[in-house]
Amino acid sequence: MLPVSVTVATRWRPERFLMPIAKLTKRVVDTIKPGDQRVIYYDSELKGFGLKVSPAGGKTWCVEYRPGARGRNVSKRRMVLGSASTLTPDQARSAARGVLARVALGEDPAASRSAAREMPTFRDFAGRYLAEEAKAKLKPRTVVNYEIYLRRHAIPVIGSLKLDRIATSDIAKMHRLIGQTKPMTANRVVECVSSIYRYAAICGLVLRGHNPTSHIEAFREQRRERFLNTEELARLGDAIREAETIGILWEVDDTKPTAKHIPKHQRTNIGPHAAAALRLLILTGARLREILGLKWEYVDMERGLLFLPDSKTGRKTIVLNAPALAVLSALPRVGSYVIISGDPEKSRHDLNRPWKLVSKRAALEGVRLHDLRHTHASFGVGAGLGLPIIGKLLGHTQPSTTQRYAHLDLDPLRRASENIGNRLASAMGDPATYQSSSFRSKE
Repeated sequence: MLPVSVTVATRWRPERFLMPIAKLTKRVVDTIKPGDQRVIYYDSELKGFGLKVSPAGGKTWCVEYRPGARGRNVSKRRMVLGSASTLTPDQARSAARGVLARVALGEDPAASRSAAREMPTFRDFAGRYLAEEAKAKLKPRTVVNYEIYLRRHAIPVIGSLKLDRIATSDIAKMHRLIGQTKPMTANRVVECVSSIYRYAAICGLVLRGHNPTSHIEAFREQRRERFLNTEELARLGDAIREAETIGILWEVDDTKPTAKHIPKHQRTNIGPHAAAALRLLILTGARLREILGLKWEYVDMERGLLFLPDSKTGRKTIVLNAPALAVLSALPRVGSYVIISGDPEKSRHDLNRPWKLVSKRAALEGVRLHDLRHTHASFGVGAGLGLPIIGKLLGHTQPSTTQRYAHLDLDPLRRASENIGNRLASAMGDPATYQSSSFRSKE
């Protein structure tokens, strides 16, 4: 079927048109002159095919049909095919035959065209999803992440496409493009798009089960496990103390043209609240949002607990050790939030600048804020506290989540290895040389 012009299809209503019938050839079309009223010239060869002529002289091909199988009990529909200036009579007649063939198979081409025009683009529906579904059901931080994924990654690639026209190949192309530099982000973007299509099915815009992300295989994700050792923690502690007291000295890049105008020997002070946030992340193993969103009303200093009404895993209780309690006790109460921002009644958005300053001063290359949580767990596991206890302290709901620290739980393995080594050394006849005094066999 030849392409037809995109013109709004209208439901046919009985009108007082003249209804001349003729074989619509190019010669006939050229000789037709406009009159005082709109006239439809019907083709003698193909029933329903016609040429609509307006008083202004416009000539448009159209086709009429009755949808469904109820005959004259159904109102006619008239579907515009295109202008006579762009479609020849033969082309228009061929397009009309295609429309009538679809009608014979039970379709309603005019209704389908109208629905296609009403189908939103991915960009438009993504905005609707965020407003109606995501903000009502997802955690605020997840909504922020989704907004970033859509704005930076999905919308630039598929934003202008109609929602029902996006194919799996389009999603795969986008996934590969993002994955070249950010494989984990690429996986999260696909998850976001998948959620949008699930909501589109609920809204009746696509069929249930229609989701172009269904067969996209995720990139392999390797979780980063970076734990600070004792020496690194000492450097970090020194850097935090320096940053909150005298401040950390600026480093001026002398190669920049404006370097000579930058004041020398200036220091940056992060303040007591940012310093307290960094210490609490290390001492409690809490997540960043749990500390930044912490209100004084959640803090029970007497029992040494934080009662969080909501977190990544729902309601959560965090145990405060003595150092963490000392940090909170020394912190001035300025507003509702423990870690204040510019507005005491609003939570701080992030710790990017303080952490960048402090971690650089402590020479912690490539260490993320989240690695402080990993460090807290690693010290607990290394002390032989056991994975179940560490999982409860961190607020893990699944034992498998804590399992990532299993390789640090070496105390039972060390005892077993010492036991075997001692036995072997004894068998070799010289236990005094090889046997470790701290792990001597009791047998």
